[in-house]
Amino acid sequence: MDSLGDLKRTTYCGCVDELMVGRRITVMGWADRVRDLGNLIFIDLRDREGIIQIVAHPEQQAALKKASQVRPEYVLAVTGEVKRRSAETVNPSLTTGRIELEAEEIRILNIALTPPFPIGDGATASEETRLKYRYLDLRRARFQRNFRLRHQVCMETRKLLDARGFLEIETPFLTKSTPEGARDYLVPSRIYPGHFYALPQSPQLFKQLLMVSGFDKYFQVVRCFRDEDLRADRQPEFTQIDIEMSFPQPEMVFELVEALLTAVFGLAGVTVPLPIPRLTHREAVSRFGTDRPDMRFGLELVDFTEIFKTSGFEVFKEIANGGGLIKGIRVPGRADYSRKEVDTLGEFVKTYGAQA
Repeated sequence: MDSLGDLKRTTYCGCVDELMVGRRITVMGWADRVRDLGNLIFIDLRDREGIIQIVAHPEQQAALKKASQVRPEYVLAVTGEVKRRSAETVNPSLTTGRIELEAEEIRILNIALTPPFPIGDGATASEETRLKYRYLDLRRARFQRNFRLRHQVCMETRKLLDARGFLEIETPFLTKSTPEGARDYLVPSRIYPGHFYALPQSPQLFKQLLMVSGFDKYFQVVRCFRDEDLRADRQPEFTQIDIEMSFPQPEMVFELVEALLTAVFGLAGVTVPLPIPRLTHREAVSRFGTDRPDMRFGLELVDFTEIFKTSGFEVFKEIANGGGLIKGIRVPGRADYSRKEVDTLGEFVKTYGAQA
């Protein structure tokens, strides 16, 4: 292996373009792919910004010899001159596909064993293997994009809320247990044996104290902890955008949330049409049976209470005349369902927690 010495990177691999043709640059990263043609070796060098093609020519024997030793995921520092590719070798799938770097010096900063799975986005591996080698899994471009987007969301959130007079204030992680929706994670105290701290399920009490203290507008991109059974929408630790404001009117909250959602989704290239449709809690539960409805769902609940008040089915009749509600979904063209088909649907909805 070679020492980095005083060599400095001059640009990222994915940031080299045609305007840099003729310039001598130094890039550093991981060998994504190696193609050895004997007297000509191509290396796709990857960093967080993208990939650049390195070419080692016979004219640079030292660089060619070093390139012959390179294997996938070796860590390299390469110095050379940016060249324009010939028309027939242009790679339109890369942002750097119109140029390449002719290597004058290659340093192998670290070697690597053969990875347990290919690093490319299209490669597959079991979840267990990916988590075991998470540092390799996170080298994939799509995961790098996810983390970059998350960073941009946090920055855009801070920018928008700062412009509206909100102060970002950190609240304590080691606190006392407070009644919330899940169990607390407990941390034993070294100084006070037999006593414990609780990790916060949310900053609720602290942000209310900040309002009492006169800070007026607060926000925090905060980590929260909840000891509960894992589900797709339940994690032991998660990050939330926490906001509190003094003297608000409902319209102020709606407007703020709309602005925040518009800005955040815009980062992902999604346009949020305004105003966002609004439902009261009563309307949401009445139409969809939940306070967080998916508005794309077409089978809304229909009230059959009046119909069943005179029904011959005594169970429903008793409920309807006793002040209860009877609701269902209307499925056009399915009045001829057999009893077997209805029973099959009943078993299906049970898998989602329904009682049938």
